[in-house]
Amino acid sequence: MGLGLAGLALSHGARAAATAKPLRGLFPIGFTPFTPDDKIDLEGMAAQVKFSNRGGVHGFVWPQNASGWNTMSEKERLDGAEAALSAGKGGKTAIVIGVQGPDVDTVTRYAKHAEKLGADAIISLPPSNASDDKAVLAYYQEVGSITGLPFFAQAVGNFSVDLLVQMYKTIPTFRYVKDESGNPLERISEIRERTGDQLKVFSGGGANAMIVEMEKGFSGHCPYMDLADVFASAFDLFHKGQKREAFDMFGRIQAFASITPVSSVDIMIARGVFKPGTKLRTGAAAAGAGSGGRGGGGARARGQQMSIEEIRKELDAYLKPYLKA
Repeated sequence: MGLGLAGLALSHGARAAATAKPLRGLFPIGFTPFTPDDKIDLEGMAAQVKFSNRGGVHGFVWPQNASGWNTMSEKERLDGAEAALSAGKGGKTAIVIGVQGPDVDTVTRYAKHAEKLGADAIISLPPSNASDDKAVLAYYQEVGSITGLPFFAQAVGNFSVDLLVQMYKTIPTFRYVKDESGNPLERISEIRERTGDQLKVFSGGGANAMIVEMEKGFSGHCPYMDLADVFASAFDLFHKGQKREAFDMFGRIQAFASITPVSSVDIMIARGVFKPGTKLRTGAAAAGAGSGGRGGGGARARGQQMSIEEIRKELDAYLKPYLKA
């Protein structure tokens, strides 16, 4: 596990910090669009990043669970990352590339590829075969030393605050966590206190509790892509001190979810980001989920699935003034 941890990470870190984009705000988890014949749609990958830049979305994360990372070949992941990073050049949206894989050699290839192509940060889920906290810590210490890029951990399962603090103290590049373990709303105060508020906490769960998360000091939020620009507006309003306006903007997202029994991918098609016929690969986590807690295959129990044209009419009727992308 010895890769010259502190020295290597810090030598790269000073160089990376000079041109770093802010890692704060709305960082939706990108989907992986596939064509009807099950080929990754690289134009669709690029379109998501361009959509994020047009919409004032602060970041873009790919590929993680909602992206179906474990359904893709290594080539698909490298090609998808290249498409996203190429599309993001010159934009303000920070791009975070997921590097988890079956072994550290594979993770290393993903991380070095991301660094070479200009990623702003990397993120990794914990290894599925780790037997205890010691093994998880050793994994993250090694991955965190591969590049000098800022490093996110995605905390899932039985991921204790003690482990996060130990990672923070021993991995110079680890300063961000997407916390989905236990009750993040209860854990964040302890994480902030024990790291001097230097370990920045991002939320998962579709950002359904974003208002209270912002009140408790979360630095970022990871919803799905379809209404990421509206989420970003709510975030910006809140942090400008316009909390009532932020509450109203967030309420529009929740209200739209309550009246539209549709999937996020269909909304992305309706908004012109994905091509008609775009699908997600079977087995992708949260394949049918959408903003505001749409789940269960993307269709609510009430009513039938809506057509793309019907979705466009709903968007125009209720959200058009607030859609930036």
